[in-house]
Amino acid sequence: MSGKQRDVAASQKNHRERLRQRFDKDGLNGFHDYEVIEVLLTFSIPRSNCKDMGKDAVNAFGGVRGVLDAPEEDLKSIVGLGPRSAFTVRFVRALVDRYFHEGMVRGEYTVGNPGSLVDYLKVTMGIEERESFAVVYLNAQNCPTTVETLFEGTLTSSVVYPREVLRKVLERNAASIIFVHNHPSGCVEPSEDDRTITRDLVLAASLMDIRILDHIIIGADSHFSFADHGLMREYAKEAQEFHESRRRTVS
Repeated sequence: MSGKQRDVAASQKNHRERLRQRFDKDGLNGFHDYEVIEVLLTFSIPRSNCKDMGKDAVNAFGGVRGVLDAPEEDLKSIVGLGPRSAFTVRFVRALVDRYFHEGMVRGEYTVGNPGSLVDYLKVTMGIEERESFAVVYLNAQNCPTTVETLFEGTLTSSVVYPREVLRKVLERNAASIIFVHNHPSGCVEPSEDDRTITRDLVLAASLMDIRILDHIIIGADSHFSFADHGLMREYAKEAQEFHESRRRTVS
């Protein structure tokens, strides 16, 4: 190794040590996005300058979140970022999923204050490019036990079948459930189809004494709760009135 190469290696080592010291002192406070990605890349590229790669990745994908959410092939399009580095980024993204999943399962969920559940759903569903419909199964203490995706594609009555949804719920023997789907556009305002499907599901579930606590629409940075906006209460009332009218007709 030439004297110039030794100087470059020493400079890189000192730069990385300064980044570690900054993190030890203040965490990520004061870190630029590219510095966060730079440090991450050093785990797979221990002896090269990762600063430019960090800047290129952040510029290409719009920030730390964009880098973590980027597909593997897109990551490898960054000059110098090969399969090992792409694996490191994908592994950290999967680790984030696991972290929020454990928080969701262990967290104390209360109706109207989803907390860790919504955090988890934003992480796992907010980035999806296709619309999907999932069910959150809860135990008798109203704590989520698992999340299961049942349908993918644009949410319409031809895609979401109440009979299939309720069959899955009965198989899981859940005490109650929450419906959730994502809006890839980022706008979380429910469509007319969203409202109609939710109303139909509440009506069908009421016939089987299945409790639906909420329907949550997830965007990348926001969410819409049918329960928080009084819609679940409205649909439950409609279901009750429907059953009462049927009983009056039979009697």
